[in-house]
Amino acid sequence: MTLRRFIPVIHIHPILLIFIIVSFLTGTFIELMIILGIVLFHEFGHFIMAKVFKWRIRGIMLWVFGGVMDTDENGTSPLSEEIMVTIAGPFQHLFIYVLLLFLSANSIVPSSIIELAFFYNSAILLFNLLPLWPLDGGKLLFQILSALLPYRKAYDFVIIFSICTCIIFLVVQLLFIPFTLSAFMLFLFLLVENRSDWKQRYYVFMRFLLRRYHGESYIKGVRPIEVSHHIFLMDVFSNFYREKRHSIYVTFPGNIRESIDEMDCLHSYFHERNYSKPIGEITSHLSG
Repeated sequence: MTLRRFIPVIHIHPILLIFIIVSFLTGTFIELMIILGIVLFHEFGHFIMAKVFKWRIRGIMLWVFGGVMDTDENGTSPLSEEIMVTIAGPFQHLFIYVLLLFLSANSIVPSSIIELAFFYNSAILLFNLLPLWPLDGGKLLFQILSALLPYRKAYDFVIIFSICTCIIFLVVQLLFIPFTLSAFMLFLFLLVENRSDWKQRYYVFMRFLLRRYHGESYIKGVRPIEVSHHIFLMDVFSNFYREKRHSIYVTFPGNIRESIDEMDCLHSYFHERNYSKPIGEITSHLSG
């Protein structure tokens, strides 16, 4: 075992470097270091839990408004694993509270620093639990919805909900409550991130399908799907659930039904490139 396996690769966003320089010049370096320390400890919780499940991790990116763990496992690992990895980050804040209480009781660190750390630890924890993508609260919302809804519908709902919530908050802050620049910038950043993710939603879904096609997704049950013969494969795929293998029943005129396996559909789409053929034609060709 090498030490590298237990220490994540940490990347610092270029804009964060600018903020660090500015903090030196404005005398806010201590505050920024406290925030970054809490964020890093939070991300380390995600990292340790992901390592327990042997996830493939590229590293941790620290940026101006927090951090993110870059992994290849999104949408392919068991849902229970993803939930535990997500919860592991916020759980780290409890350890931070315990550490701060110990430091305060033994007068190891000045009380002013302890008070700042308590405030930022609480603020970061509560903010991160908001049900907005890509915060941990938003990821938990998506994971719960993806257990109840098809993957694509769950993902689209979370992004739309996050965009609408951010817009409402920005309007409310501008018109009805005292303006706070930091809060405004945080929600503006989330709005931009969600707008970007909305534009990339098709590629996220295609990655989900490709990993199913290559057998990289965790499957633990079967769920039948009933569709009409005239719809296209992508419309069929929009009904795919996580952790479920689908037997697809195609209804033809005259109330005739034929079945086709999801792997046949995925093979037809990705290998044979039947992008515009209705599923009824593909089913008839395979059964004939």
